[in-house]
Amino acid sequence: MFAKPMMAAAFVLAAGAGWAETHEVQMLNRGEAGAMVFEPAYVKAAPGDVVHFVPTDKGHNVEEIDGMLPDGVEGFKSKINKPFDLTVEEEGLYGVKCTPHYAMGMVALIQVGEPVNEDEATAVKQKGKAKDRMADLLDQVE
Repeated sequence: MFAKPMMAAAFVLAAGAGWAETHEVQMLNRGEAGAMVFEPAYVKAAPGDVVHFVPTDKGHNVEEIDGMLPDGVEGFKSKINKPFDLTVEEEGLYGVKCTPHYAMGMVALIQVGEPVNEDEATAVKQKGKAKDRMADLLDQVE
């Protein structure tokens, strides 16, 4: 008697889990924007989406940029040459860098929903070439 309604509820819940999107970002020695880049470097995502970082070329990792995460989001750092999945749950801007190539400008920006931490993220001082690249990425925030 209760089997059909319970099966229907389970189906609805399972279908909702399938709505999350996966965004693939390649870590490259050379891309459209030059040397040492994430491609794409700007990702617009929704809460619950996954950003999948692929070390297409060797020598790269993914790490948060201090001060460029929404409140409540824990920092992260992947191992060199390993794929990394970042599930973005909180709205805001997520600043990302490749640790070994940060000064060379290897940065990315993920916007999840509304950019609730835009002022804080914009105030973070960047190093070397990362300064100009991050400024260009922040200009894309909607």
